[in-house]
Amino acid sequence: MIIEKINSPKDLKSLTTKELTILCDEIREVLLTKLSEHGGHIASNLGIVELTAALHYVFNSPIDKIVFDVSHQSYVHKILTGRKESFLEKDKYDDVSGYSAPSESEHDLFILGHTSTSLSLACGLAKARDLKGEKYNIIAVIGDGSLSGGEAYEGLNNIAQSDTNTIVIVNDNEMSIAENHGGLYQNLQDLRESNGKCEYNFFKALGLEYHYIEEGNDVAKLISALSEIKDSKKPVVLHVHTLKGKGYNYAEKDKEKWHWGLPFDLKTGESKVQVPVDYNELTANYLLKKIKQDSNVVVITSGTPSASAFTKKRREAAGAQFVDVGIAEEHAIAYASGISKNGAKAIYPVYSSFVQRTYDQISQDLCINNSPAVLIIFAGSVYGLNDVTHLGLYDITMMSNIPNLVYLAPTCKEEYFAMLDYAISQKEHPIAIKVPGGGVISREIAECDYSKINKFEITHQGEKVAILALGTFYHLGEQILDELSKYGLNATLINPKFITGIDKELLEKLKSNHELVITIEDGILEGGFGEKIASFYGTSKILVKNYGIKKSFPDRFVAEELLRENGISLEQITADILTLLNIK
Repeated sequence: MIIEKINSPKDLKSLTTKELTILCDEIREVLLTKLSEHGGHIASNLGIVELTAALHYVFNSPIDKIVFDVSHQSYVHKILTGRKESFLEKDKYDDVSGYSAPSESEHDLFILGHTSTSLSLACGLAKARDLKGEKYNIIAVIGDGSLSGGEAYEGLNNIAQSDTNTIVIVNDNEMSIAENHGGLYQNLQDLRESNGKCEYNFFKALGLEYHYIEEGNDVAKLISALSEIKDSKKPVVLHVHTLKGKGYNYAEKDKEKWHWGLPFDLKTGESKVQVPVDYNELTANYLLKKIKQDSNVVVITSGTPSASAFTKKRREAAGAQFVDVGIAEEHAIAYASGISKNGAKAIYPVYSSFVQRTYDQISQDLCINNSPAVLIIFAGSVYGLNDVTHLGLYDITMMSNIPNLVYLAPTCKEEYFAMLDYAISQKEHPIAIKVPGGGVISREIAECDYSKINKFEITHQGEKVAILALGTFYHLGEQILDELSKYGLNATLINPKFITGIDKELLEKLKSNHELVITIEDGILEGGFGEKIASFYGTSKILVKNYGIKKSFPDRFVAEELLRENGISLEQITADILTLLNIK
């Protein structure tokens, strides 16, 4: 196999076009073998094989610097830059991350996992190069879906005026995660259909030199096109039309489904993993019902309809009441504020990792205006995504300190939907709901008037020690309660429900017969919920112990291991309580 001889990009340069074509076929086979056993980003990597091989054949990485937007399409790049063993050898599959990582290779410049950033990063690299008087190529590889992000426009705008070597490769496979949305995509379609020659050209309108190649999976034609623009003295765009999922029939036919996946059977395409019913599916069914009941309900996504399991069939059923704004989280928040301010009801399901991109809009466009939109925060948990670029651990510290926002933490399925009912019906505040992590749990709940903001619920009245167990960790609180009873302790268990405030009246009452208060939260400890409780008791005699994740960027962690590292387990917390109360 040719792939076995490729240890760096230099090894590509002696290959013939025929050998490069064979190599691309081998890479595709290797990718499918690993992905079927390990899971990962499938269709995007299958579609960019020839383009990546051509880039490394023409350019001289790492002297020439290649930045892959999002970088979930960088698997081929990793194979060609000395990391092929992590794709060929099963016991080394986890030696590399799913995204670019400078710790792995000098060919990776940035840790990247969020979209629309490559153009700005490349623009900065080019500026520093020119200031130092150096000469080499800067190449940004961005997908057509990523062009819908606001930062992509900002980057292109600056690149256009830079008057220096910055090469933008637009990998156009006619897809984001799902279908593309926005006016830009009509122009991309016109450019494809006219072989890049239509009268109106978005890139030329910005002042950029523009080239088009239709055969984006033909390595020879790619090499020819890239060779023409190599060492360009000015900014240039090469628009390349590729096939997402190329080489695997199932992925070519259903590009959305095969964007990312768990291990699967190569022959049948069927998943090897049985996924239980989750909050995504439950939420989709709930929201579709709301849409049918109320023509003023609008569900918004920013390029990730999978966040609320809005499949193509469900999107079609929702019609105009489901809006995909493209990969534009900032716009989604302001858009939701506008909808809500004008009397309709906007609901925005979003992954915690991506809501980080919207802090200014949540504060300025949504909360200052007190627009009663509803945000549903998925995967905001230690049990959520665990790649360093996709962590969902920061939403509590980020969102809980914004005025007017009410952030709710349900403990179970029943409480989650009760909170959603309240959030959608009320008109007083922007409401966010932190979807529980760790799977769907059911339990009986008491009726609650959520309009009484910041009122906690005592679910078990005891004394001496009070456990405030927030959201996901309420069930750990129940276990601690039972464990403490073995030591003769009748503790108090509290379901806070509200993240964005504290129940001063309840906390004050605890002073009468409690010595210790502990808090447990599914997020970063510093600046989180627990520290608000600790601040309240600061001048009192009550001891407070907070549990959460230390401020960090953990990468590809095992949830239970990370929790234990932070002292969050039944045994550790119980032992701490006994020690603090001097109980042996």
